[in-house]
Amino acid sequence: MTDPRTAADLTVPSDLAEVRRVQDDIESALQAHRFGETDQFAVKLAVEEALVNAIKHGNQMDPAKCVRVWYCVVGDRFEIRITDEGPGFNPADLPDPTDDWNLEKPCGRGVLLIKSFMTSVDFVGRGNEILMSKVKSDPTE
Repeated sequence: MTDPRTAADLTVPSDLAEVRRVQDDIESALQAHRFGETDQFAVKLAVEEALVNAIKHGNQMDPAKCVRVWYCVVGDRFEIRITDEGPGFNPADLPDPTDDWNLEKPCGRGVLLIKSFMTSVDFVGRGNEILMSKVKSDPTE
């Protein structure tokens, strides 16, 4: 028997109010697949950071641009792809927010949080697409 699968392919406007709606949809999917509260929190935080970055930094809050969100939950694994219409960036160019020189700089912390909370994180192509996954901490839940 195969695991039930939940998947969605969404296109959302560059509006920060959309972040919460997407988070709520994902939270419902994670609950249906019996992800624990800690994993749900981790995914919601990472998704929020990635979506806000896509809308603010990628699309520059341009209402004419959209963000594409594809996600899938199957078994003990959650996967998500977030793509904006911006020019992209090189994640290697982000300053290390834990370095003494950068402690008071406001950039780079979102990506650090994403990498801390997700099982895997990859930036694709020109850097306007992020692929993230989270494996359930307790697969018996």
